[in-house]
Amino acid sequence: MEFSHNDNNNLPLLKFESMLKTNNILFFDSDEFENIIHHYLNQGKIALAKKAIKLGLDQHTTSISLRLFKVEVYVFEDKLIEADTLLNELYNLDPMNEEIYIQKANILSKKDDHQQAIEVLKKALRLTDDIIDLYSLIGMEYLFLDQFEDAKVYFMKCLEEDLEDYSSLYNVIYCYEYLNQNEEAITYLNMFLDKNPYCEIAWHQLGKQYYGLKKYIKALTAFDFAIISDDTFVGAYLEKGKVLEKLKRFEDAIENYSISLKLDEPTSFALLRIGNCYEKLKNDDLAVQYYYKTVHEDPLLDKGWIAITKYYNRKKNYQKALYYINKAINIDPENVIYWKLYSQINQRLNFYEEAERGFKKTLELGNHELNTWLSRGDLLIKLGEPEAAIFNFEQAMDFYPENAELEYRLAGLYFTLNENDKGSFHLKNGIRYNEEYAFIIDELFPEVSNKILVKTLLKTNL
Repeated sequence: MEFSHNDNNNLPLLKFESMLKTNNILFFDSDEFENIIHHYLNQGKIALAKKAIKLGLDQHTTSISLRLFKVEVYVFEDKLIEADTLLNELYNLDPMNEEIYIQKANILSKKDDHQQAIEVLKKALRLTDDIIDLYSLIGMEYLFLDQFEDAKVYFMKCLEEDLEDYSSLYNVIYCYEYLNQNEEAITYLNMFLDKNPYCEIAWHQLGKQYYGLKKYIKALTAFDFAIISDDTFVGAYLEKGKVLEKLKRFEDAIENYSISLKLDEPTSFALLRIGNCYEKLKNDDLAVQYYYKTVHEDPLLDKGWIAITKYYNRKKNYQKALYYINKAINIDPENVIYWKLYSQINQRLNFYEEAERGFKKTLELGNHELNTWLSRGDLLIKLGEPEAAIFNFEQAMDFYPENAELEYRLAGLYFTLNENDKGSFHLKNGIRYNEEYAFIIDELFPEVSNKILVKTLLKTNL
C-alpha cells in the first residue's frame, strides 16, 4: 500500500512518525513496516527508511522482506559487498524468493555485469506471477548492453500483459528509433492501436513517426486522433502545430500552439513557434512580440535570442540585432552561436575589431569551422595585422591541411612581408590544391598580384 499524508489509510505512517518524535517504542506488524519503508524509499527519504528498517528488524528479526529492504538500501548507497553478503544469507533461507533474485540482478547491474543480471532475472521469472516488472527489468538490462532488438521484445511482452504500460510503450518506440526502423514502428503502433484505439500516447508516437518520414498528412491525422482521445494533451497540440507549419498552414499552427498555452504554463517553444509563424505571415509586429515573450519566458533558451537577433538582422536593423545578441552573450557567454552572430553583425556595422574578437572567441570555444578561421584571418588582414593573420591561418592548417583557400592567403601575407620564399611555397601549394582559388591573391592582396615574381609563378603553374 502506498501511503499519502492526504490518505485516510495512513494511520501506520502517522503513528510511526509520532513515535520518532516522542521516542516511545510502538509495535507494528511486518506488513506495516514494509509499507512505511516502501513509502520512504519512494519519497527518497533514505534516512527515515533506514530507521524504519532498523526498528522493523528489532521487532521482526526473522523477516526476510525487511532484510531485503536493507539490501535495497545497501545497493542505493553502493555498499555492494554488504548487499551481496546479506543476499547470500537470505538465499540460503529462502531460495525460491523472487525478490532475492531481483536484488541480485540489481547488484550485478550496478557492477555493469548486465548479461549476468539478465540470466538472474530470467530465473526469477520462473518463480513469480508478477512478470511485468521482470520483463521491464530485463528490457532495461538489454538497453544497457545496446541490444535493442532483445530489449524491444521484452518491452513488448510488458505491453502484451498490460496495454496501459506506457513506459514500456515509450521504450519500444525508443528501440525502433535507435534501430532506424520507422516503418516497423508504424506497423507496431497501428497494431497496438487496433487493441487500444483511444490511447493518446500511441497516436502521438505514431504521428511523430510519420513526421520523421515527412508524411505530414498522415502525421496530422494521427495527432488529431491523439487530441480526440485526450483534448488536454499538450504534446499533441505542439506536434500538430509543427506539422501545420510544414504544410504552410501557419494560421492553423498558431491556433494549436495557442491552445497548448491555455492548457498549461506557457512554454518558450510554443511562443517561439508562434512568433515564427507570424513572421512567415508577414505580421512583423506580432512576430517580434512573441519573440520578446519567448526570451522573457526562458532567458536561457538560445533559440529565442537567436530568433530575435536574426529577425532584426533580416530587417537590416543591425543596431537592434547587436543589442539583443549582446544581451544574450551576457546571459550565456559560452554560447558559440551567439558569438558567431555577434561577429557577423559587427562586420556589417564595419566594427572590425569587435567582429575579429567575436570570431576569436568562437574559435576559443571550440568552433573550428573553416569559415570561422577565414573570416577572422581576413579581418586581421583588413586591420593591418599580417603576423596575427599568418598565425591564425597556420593554426587553421592543423585542422584543414592541403586547403587552397588557406594556402593562397598565407602566400599573399608572406609576399606582403617580402618573405618571398615562404610566399612562393604557399602559392605553389595553393595552385596545386585548387587553381580556381587564385583570385584570392587579386582580391585580398592587389599590391602583391602586381609583383613580377607572383605573376611569373601564376603564369607558369596555372
